[in-house]
Amino acid sequence: MALLAIEFQNEFATEGGKLYPACRGLMEETDMLRKTSELFELARHHGCHLVHCPISFAEDNSDNFQLGFGMLKSCADMDLCKSDSWQAEFCEEMTPRPGDAVVRNKRGLCSFTNTDLEDILAERGCDTLVLTGFLTSCCVESSMRTAYEKGLNVITLTDCTADMDRNAYLAATTGTFKLFSNVMTKDEFVSKYLREEALPAFPQQTIQPSPEPRQSEAGTIAETPAAH
Repeated sequence: MALLAIEFQNEFATEGGKLYPACRGLMEETDMLRKTSELFELARHHGCHLVHCPISFAEDNSDNFQLGFGMLKSCADMDLCKSDSWQAEFCEEMTPRPGDAVVRNKRGLCSFTNTDLEDILAERGCDTLVLTGFLTSCCVESSMRTAYEKGLNVITLTDCTADMDRNAYLAATTGTFKLFSNVMTKDEFVSKYLREEALPAFPQQTIQPSPEPRQSEAGTIAETPAAH
């Protein structure tokens, strides 16, 4: 089992980030930073695999593959998450720890597209993916749909995500999420899967690495033994 933290970066989660004012309301309403940080600490204790997936772009947007319209155009127009900037750094509450994996080369909305996420999961034998992060209706949902199509057991924690728009958040968490994942809160997940007597809790099914050439190597800070 792997827990995926999508874009817990200063741009979204810390005062001074350009998207923080828009995300702040739902972040405070759900208390998602505290809940996700506590969840990751508990998951470490249980030997789960923890994966962090940041997004960043070159200063000249040469690696942004959709400048014509939509969310990625907005990222370029607003100069969001520029590589090597404070805005693109992990927020304090969710900075990766030794043993956590870090996904490389996320430039789009889906955490799988042109990244090494699939390889990271396959190398660790993970068949279940638990989603948290930003933005609920955008990168979280896009990653969820792809994970579902790849045959993973997908779980999404509604109060460990946040969005810029409350209506978009509710449309996702009360509508489309249930089509592509098992939807629950952080406390429901902990009660069901992170009690001592609940592990292991998932069907055994190994996801094989994609045969296509990858654009990067699986990134990790350090390796530690962990449960699947």
